Amino acid sequence: MSYTIRPATEADAAFLPDIEQAAGTVFRSVPDLAWLADGDVISVTRHRAFIRAGLCWVATQSRDGHRIAFLSAEVQPDALHIREISVIPPWQKKGIGAALIEQVAEAAIERGMPALTLTTFRDIGWNEPFYERLGFVTLDVDTVGPRLSGILADEAKHGLPAERRCAMRRSLLNAPYTPAAPGLALAPRSR
Repeated sequence: MSYTIRPATEADAAFLPDIEQAAGTVFRSVPDLAWLADGDVISVTRHRAFIRAGLCWVATQSRDGHRIAFLSAEVQPDALHIREISVIPPWQKKGIGAALIEQVAEAAIERGMPALTLTTFRDIGWNEPFYERLGFVTLDVDTVGPRLSGILADEAKHGLPAERRCAMRRSLLNAPYTPAAPGLALAPRSR
């Protein structure tokens, strides 16, 4: 079973919500989070915005081009923030998520971004422990910074249990980590 990762195109946008919905079915195995399997997904309109910004990648089966996974990110003042990574169940645990993370890490470096960030569940094997294996570090209350604190607070407002959520960061440019002040923008790295 081989796959290819490529930048997403406008034609992919309509397929991405279904991939996210399918990927979310794994939450049925976590009784108190099973409701997430039927929760809201990112809209096609929002996916198109990620695609136009060049911040969405799709994994496809090499054999027939069938879409099996995606990752969407957004530029933030202090990092490229991963908004969503989804892999359909038959293709999970085959390295596709890790390959998508490496793809976005390369894009972040090309853009001069010093890090990747994301928010995730602390106690679910395919969340925090998975990202730790890929070089992410869980941020504590003193290092999470206002941007990620705001994302976590917004997630809690939408029903995600705050005590089970965390923010993580993966340094890319060997730069020391200081949470960016609101409105601070980083200059692109020269080549």
